[in-house]
Amino acid sequence: MLKRYLLAPGPTPVPSNVLLAMASPVIHHRAPDFLPVLDSAKKGLKWLYQTNNDVLILCSTGTGGMVGAVNNFFNKGDSVLVINGGKFGERWTKICRAYNLGVEEITVEWGHAVKPEEVEDRLKKNKDIKGVFVQASETSTGVYHDIKAIASVVKKYEDTLFIVDAISALVAHDLRTDEWGIDIMVGGSQKGLMLPPGIAFVSVSEKAWAKAETSKLPKFYFNFKKERENLARNQTNFTSPVTLIIGLNESLKMLRAEGLENVFKRHETLANATREAVKALGLELYAQESPSNAVTAIMSPPGLDGQAVYKNLREKYGITAAGGQDRARGKVFRIAHLGYSDRFDIITAIAGIEMVLKGMGYPLKFGTGVAVAQELLMAQGG
Repeated sequence: MLKRYLLAPGPTPVPSNVLLAMASPVIHHRAPDFLPVLDSAKKGLKWLYQTNNDVLILCSTGTGGMVGAVNNFFNKGDSVLVINGGKFGERWTKICRAYNLGVEEITVEWGHAVKPEEVEDRLKKNKDIKGVFVQASETSTGVYHDIKAIASVVKKYEDTLFIVDAISALVAHDLRTDEWGIDIMVGGSQKGLMLPPGIAFVSVSEKAWAKAETSKLPKFYFNFKKERENLARNQTNFTSPVTLIIGLNESLKMLRAEGLENVFKRHETLANATREAVKALGLELYAQESPSNAVTAIMSPPGLDGQAVYKNLREKYGITAAGGQDRARGKVFRIAHLGYSDRFDIITAIAGIEMVLKGMGYPLKFGTGVAVAQELLMAQGG
């Protein structure tokens, strides 16, 4: 028997009480008994997003939320600025171009974070930019972009929206939607919210809603104005993912009990222990600065294929992590510390890495990384 451990950056493990809640009988999405369920979910999401804005609930993956963040607020030919520092930055560019927006890119070397002054420089040079798109946590590289600093730049421009993909950052990082001035922020169920894939969440500021009034891009399923109208009645525009929303309420209950500051601290602690443990093994982080608290991308030792490391973790020891994507394929493997994760998930991950690397011929002393992780987790109360 091979016991399975899910340590990928999505989907992430689902707690047993959330699974049990979702096993309750299905209720009809237009029936009166669903109204308080959705009402509770929308209030909980406002708490998590730290916002007074509406947070829409869409039956889709996070990418659906990204699509809606484009086609509801812009028009054909609008100039937008995309921060492209990984596979998901590329996705913003592809979505914007699919809707015929005029895309400028700040191309950031993989493993690095964008410099806020570069964003400011572009906005000064092109006064017609209508939106700035960025990832908070670029999952493919393990880099966190400084959302607070970028937001402080963009908010100076009254006609420019700030749009954040927080799909892997939500819960792992403190993202203050209203305080910082984030106009549109996208989340997903299968990351920090400890749910199966299937729901996207999008917060929308009043500044962005004003832009929605003049947007002429085609929209049908991802029609945010109709979603907002239905949300006011504790409904969704189309069939609600009732089972997932029931589970969402349970996961939000868990997060509320832990407290936001403690949730963010836990993710920071687990991420730091992971990073320091792998460095103790002589490994390098792919993120050259500003590493994400959601996932750690680890450089494979010279001569070893990162994909082989990732596959051996899964096939030999039952640990599902993640490999590298695109230009990082074969160069890195990735370990998540996101959502329903605790200290022993990290210890398991580091022990598994040690065993795989040792088996592939990499010289190390068993327990080196594990010991560092244990020391840090105890010292930081993890």
